[in-house]
Amino acid sequence: MATKNQPAKQPAKQPASAAARTPSQSNSNPKVNSLESFRSDATNQALTTNQGVKIADNQNTLRAGERGPSLLEDFIMREKITHFDHERIPERIVHARGSAAHGVFKVYESQAGLTKAGFLQDPSKETPVYVRFSTVQGSRGSADTVRDVRGFAVKFYTEEGNFDLVGNNMPVFFIQDAIKFPDFVHAVKPEPHNEMPQGGSAHDTFWDFVSLVPESAHMVLWTMSDRAIPKSLRTMEGFGIHTFRFIDAQGQGRFVKFHWRPTIGSASLLWDEAQKLAGKDADFHRRDLWEAIDNGDYPEWELGVQIVEEADEHNFDFDLLDPTKIIPEELVPLKMIGKLTLNRNPDNFFAETEQVAFCPGHIVPGIDFTNDPLLQGRLFSYTDTQISRLGGPNFHEIPINRPLAPLHNGQRDAMHRQTINKGQASYEPNSIDGGWPKETAPAAAGGGFESYTERVEGSKIRVRSPSFKDHYSQATLFWNSMTEPEQDHIVGAYSFELSKVERKPIRERQLGILANIDETLATRVAENLGLSAPKKSADADELGKSSVTESPALSLVAKAVPSVKTRKVAILAAPGADAASIQAIKDALAAEGAHAKVIAPTLGSPAEGVEADATILAMPSIMFDGVIVAGGQQSAKTLSESGDARHFVLEAFKHLKALGAIGDGEDLLAAAHLPTGDEGVSVGSDAAQVMKSFIEAMSQHRVWSRAKKAESVPA
Repeated sequence: MATKNQPAKQPAKQPASAAARTPSQSNSNPKVNSLESFRSDATNQALTTNQGVKIADNQNTLRAGERGPSLLEDFIMREKITHFDHERIPERIVHARGSAAHGVFKVYESQAGLTKAGFLQDPSKETPVYVRFSTVQGSRGSADTVRDVRGFAVKFYTEEGNFDLVGNNMPVFFIQDAIKFPDFVHAVKPEPHNEMPQGGSAHDTFWDFVSLVPESAHMVLWTMSDRAIPKSLRTMEGFGIHTFRFIDAQGQGRFVKFHWRPTIGSASLLWDEAQKLAGKDADFHRRDLWEAIDNGDYPEWELGVQIVEEADEHNFDFDLLDPTKIIPEELVPLKMIGKLTLNRNPDNFFAETEQVAFCPGHIVPGIDFTNDPLLQGRLFSYTDTQISRLGGPNFHEIPINRPLAPLHNGQRDAMHRQTINKGQASYEPNSIDGGWPKETAPAAAGGGFESYTERVEGSKIRVRSPSFKDHYSQATLFWNSMTEPEQDHIVGAYSFELSKVERKPIRERQLGILANIDETLATRVAENLGLSAPKKSADADELGKSSVTESPALSLVAKAVPSVKTRKVAILAAPGADAASIQAIKDALAAEGAHAKVIAPTLGSPAEGVEADATILAMPSIMFDGVIVAGGQQSAKTLSESGDARHFVLEAFKHLKALGAIGDGEDLLAAAHLPTGDEGVSVGSDAAQVMKSFIEAMSQHRVWSRAKKAESVPA
């Protein structure tokens, strides 16, 4: 199996299309030929810096000791990331497609025993926040429901300055060292020769990269799971990814991992839904978030932390500084310390959502970094890229980025400066302006930031710590923790993505990665690709070990929260529908905090006093969590004769959603040849009984027992 340090084998013969581009054959016009000196073919060439210096190690940032901090003098890493940060203007290089909202955060009780961070002390105080959700790969115009990692970035406007918790909806990442971030993003982005595909990873360059970089195995598995196609932004979990530090008032440090848990529970789309929604409503997630806040269904997340005392740093089977690893909750339980509530939509998308600038380096007293090599590079990269994207170093003066805390220093001028600074002195120390502004002693009330004192020693080296070599144990843990439907979805995702890969050796190499995770997983995917399944080939260090074999917290299905709150239901009705049954449906759903829309073949009034909210074609079943058919003989007859209506309920059945029908409405289910006695299908003439059964089925999010039967249903 090829390793990350072995370059892919070059083709023996140069393609004719490439040969045609050589100066002697491409064109006899000297003006065209003069451009050939700017073309570059890296075949059989050494890797170099932009100054032509050959690079001996492109895998590891220069650091002080194996587990020490990254060094600013690493000119190779700085050049590489600086160039990468400025490659796209004006939209974000990654996370370009975003949605955001204002809100507040409140801590449940003082966390003084863990940290001196001011916003985590007083449960009576609200800290304003701005939260941006995003996809990673696609452009600003790409669809919301593509298979991708989702950004989950929170800006806390605290009294001590802005704190940015810049994370994702997955707790790990593809790489261990920031020097590889440009390589990863170049690989997952649309391919440079044709700018395809948009918003997805199902292409050769992504799978070529990850199949050569085994450290990505854990994160790729998460990305092939249901986590990558969330039902809504409101039902996503969030993670800080890295291990950070809390510092208390006595200067004592302890490690911390940050988690966001939605109070209504987590849920995902099915792949067929996600694909169809990308075409039917590319703004599906953005619209859902906006409408929820408009409706007063304010999205909420609890902030949880995992705390590890410094004395316990090395008591795990993995390295706390490795960003491709989680801390299983069986080893360190979550402690819920506060709640985030989003309660106001932006007034202007560009001024707020597009111009908001998050940087992991924005921290406050009581929070500090660790030597996680991916985090160390992000501390440099984010500020650098904001300078390019937002027109200079004064991006902090854009209203959405301004801290609530007072801002005074000697920084002046530059593009887009808005502050009009008084006084002569723009330096410190000074005597001209009375020495102001002055440093604040860390120990003083509201004292200045003081970096955590950590002993660091070691040779300047480019090397990955041996404790980072385990690439597969937690991927195996994740796979073993999935329910049967979730495992089926993962197999389907790998099969879909790898079937889009044109080069057979890449597909085979990735199957080797899967075999090291789980041989059954590899076999199932191999069968779908028409390839032979390999056996495990990694050495013992790479396979690693885990003291936890299963973790239910990793499964969305296993920890689903039964609820219909904020869920959306389609009421199918046509002219002649029974108004009483429609009202009964609406009342029952409203009592549980769910929302209903009347969907009809055409706009107008399907029943006395009832107006259709949308047509069957404009709002298909994929936009709802459940479907119920209103009573009324004429309405049922019209719907039963409609191919679109039959498809509507068939599709809902296929997507494992709760179905219901009151009275004559059952005729539509019969016309679509759907079994009315199945679990999750509620029918009858008593509206109250039907709705009780329907709500119970919908509260489980999906009727998972229907999964095998639904595979044979055309939709």
